[in-house]
Amino acid sequence: MSQLPRRGPAPAGRPRAHGLRRRSRSTAPAAVARREITLHDQRVTYLEAGRRSGGPTVVLLHGLASSSATWLPALPLLGRHAHVIAPDLLGHGESAKPRTGDYSLGAYAAGLRDLLLALGLDGATVVGHSFGGGVAMQFAYQFPELTERLVLDASGGLGPDVSIALRAASLPGAAAVLKAAHTLTPRRIAELAHRAVRLVPGVPRADLDELACALASFADQGARDAFVHTVRSALNWSGQRLDGTGRLYLLADLPVLLVAGTDDAVIPLDHTVAAHDRLPHSRLEVFERTGHFPHAEHPARFAEVLLDFLHTTSPIRSDTDSFRRRLVTTRSRAAAAVVPV
Repeated sequence: MSQLPRRGPAPAGRPRAHGLRRRSRSTAPAAVARREITLHDQRVTYLEAGRRSGGPTVVLLHGLASSSATWLPALPLLGRHAHVIAPDLLGHGESAKPRTGDYSLGAYAAGLRDLLLALGLDGATVVGHSFGGGVAMQFAYQFPELTERLVLDASGGLGPDVSIALRAASLPGAAAVLKAAHTLTPRRIAELAHRAVRLVPGVPRADLDELACALASFADQGARDAFVHTVRSALNWSGQRLDGTGRLYLLADLPVLLVAGTDDAVIPLDHTVAAHDRLPHSRLEVFERTGHFPHAEHPARFAEVLLDFLHTTSPIRSDTDSFRRRLVTTRSRAAAAVVPV
């Protein structure tokens, strides 16, 4: 693997992970299966690899207007050494798209908890990309007893800035615009345009491919409505409404890996770097000349970085007492900083 810039230190004093088999030299990719389960009378689909790998459980969460398919380039590589679950979040992919669904971060986190418990899994390393990073952070806050490690991949929720296209999607009439755009653009024309733009130098192909998949998904009214509801729960015209940086201190004891690309046009690299500065024991992996989808643009490198992170850290699960200690300590420091007038 080529030299990676800005690798943060491993958490001090933590031994190597238990439960992760010594990685073999086998290059055979793991098989990926699509599975389905019903939760709360709603279909939840997910991709799975490495069930019998003997490795730790890893959950991969996709972003807005995406699906579990975004992880397909990396899934077979990760599945050689870990048990990997990549769900289609509610309103995305092949999962249910209820008109009355709750598309908030908290609801997505609760849905992930229910999926893990239904599958008989008592904890996982949670990996979130973009909006999925926000869900991953929310999951770690709400269910620390189920969170072993946290990986944020070009994550949202770390600052207000976001691309103008996503901000525009929060405006009134966005669903109608998406429907009109899909109706007025024949599929064949869209495919030709996509191929032509891929030839333009300097434009990350993974970003274009993911955008094409997102636009294709808007043919489904349920997907359009779910997208707009989800966007409005997290964004407005000014940018990201939900900022998790104020609670990053709650992750101080959790092994955290931060991944970002230098050419991300959706979420600024600075957000991830600032989060790394707030979490001194976290690791930072910056992918040069990479856009918003490091895991899809460089799947082998992403898999190697993630597997190394699993191999060199131990799973940590917080409980109520440890959370209380961090909250009280921070509150005490804030009170001490107040100077009477």
